[in-house]
Amino acid sequence: MTEQNHTPPQLPLGLARRGYSGVIQHLAAAKAGSALPDVELESRLIELGFVEGARVEVLHEGIIGRDPIAVRVDNVTIAVRRREAMAIIVA
Repeated sequence: MTEQNHTPPQLPLGLARRGYSGVIQHLAAAKAGSALPDVELESRLIELGFVEGARVEVLHEGIIGRDPIAVRVDNVTIAVRRREAMAIIVA
C-alpha cells in the first residue's frame, strides 16, 4: 500500500476569500503584477511579516472590489492590496 501525500493546494493569498486560513509557502513577487519592482515588493512583504511558515488568515475584504484585504499574520493584523497579496503563496 502506498502512502498518498495530502498537501493542501497552493494559491496566491490575493485569491483567498474572507475566512481563509493557511500557511505561507513562499513569495513569488514576479507573478504579482505589482507596480513595484519585484525585489522591492518582496522586501516590503518580508518586513511586514509575510515570511515562509507564518500562519495567515483573511479577516476582512474591502467593499469595492474586495480590496484591500485585512490579514492576520501570526499575531499582527495588516491591510494589503490584493495585487500585492498575489505574491504570497499559501497552502
